[in-house]
Amino acid sequence: MTASDNTNPTNTTVWDTKTQQFHGGQDWKFLNNFVEDFSVTTNCLGTPVKAIEAARDAVATCHHYPPANQEPAKSSLAEWIWPEHWEANKDRLLLGNGASELIDLVIRSAPQGSWKAGPWDVQYKEYQRSAETNGRDILSPKGNDKANVVCIVNPCNPTGDYKSIEELKDWILNNVQDNGVVVIDESMQIWVGPNFREDSMTAQTEFLEKTFKERNISIYVIHSWTKIWSCTGLRLGSIVCPTVAHCVELKRIQVPWSVNSPALAFLDEVVRDKEYLEETWRVTPIYRAQLIKRLQALAGGRAWEYFGKSYLSWVWADLKDVETAEKAVALAKQAGVPVRSGKPGYERPTFVRIAVREPKQTDVLLEAWKDL
Repeated sequence: MTASDNTNPTNTTVWDTKTQQFHGGQDWKFLNNFVEDFSVTTNCLGTPVKAIEAARDAVATCHHYPPANQEPAKSSLAEWIWPEHWEANKDRLLLGNGASELIDLVIRSAPQGSWKAGPWDVQYKEYQRSAETNGRDILSPKGNDKANVVCIVNPCNPTGDYKSIEELKDWILNNVQDNGVVVIDESMQIWVGPNFREDSMTAQTEFLEKTFKERNISIYVIHSWTKIWSCTGLRLGSIVCPTVAHCVELKRIQVPWSVNSPALAFLDEVVRDKEYLEETWRVTPIYRAQLIKRLQALAGGRAWEYFGKSYLSWVWADLKDVETAEKAVALAKQAGVPVRSGKPGYERPTFVRIAVREPKQTDVLLEAWKDL
């Protein structure tokens, strides 16, 4: 690959487009002028210092296998998710190699039949990819047909839509067949704020038990921890199962030691970093509001639209024109600040997804876009 290829906005050679689902976060390594990655929805604060130090220290133990029971990291995460009842819920929790592994585990183990995404017009595509790979019938998210496997990303990435816990429960009961499976992706739920647990399905133990008992609907909750703690390279995810028996079944088909020692050490440490989350909740809405305000000024009266809740770590922007969106993607990449095009995967060619970042980094992006 030549230097000129490194800044070619159409270069997608990293992906095997016939077998893999397009995803952001791949351009940075090939840019000789890289500044910051705006194509992924990670935390604008960067990686927590103490946690990454713990991961580095764990590399020294790489001549040993990681613990097969994922401890003590799993118990530490359980205590963080359920501060008051973690011991009662711990055995329903399983860690995985990012959310991607756990998505595939659930979809593969679910009964055959139809698959349906949540109510949004577009959402994170790994669920549909797994459903298609497993030969499921894909139903429209806007249709009234009930499916036997349903996946909802809440808050939705990339659209930024969000359903409260009561809205979410109603939607599930009205869109899933009896004996079906539901997967809720709450990877971005933590950005809701200090009360994120109260509006999370992880707190709805009674609802999960009742739905399984009365309608035999199994509800799983998946988290990718790589976004909130900005550690996508470590691959950290977890799944909360409706019952211990469900968790045992997933563990039975999971590849052993799928979470490595540095990732487990990182997780065990990062859940103790309260200051990091408090700063996340403080600065993210400020930086996001500033980004939208500056985009509005850049638009110069054009009717660009911006979507997503005020607390989220990205902006889903409709530039209303395919040529403008493609130019924005190309200019950002050339300036070393790649953004996520809405065209590949999401099939929204007038959209771009822009991560919330610190003002100095955002300056570089908006300077690159001054001629839009």
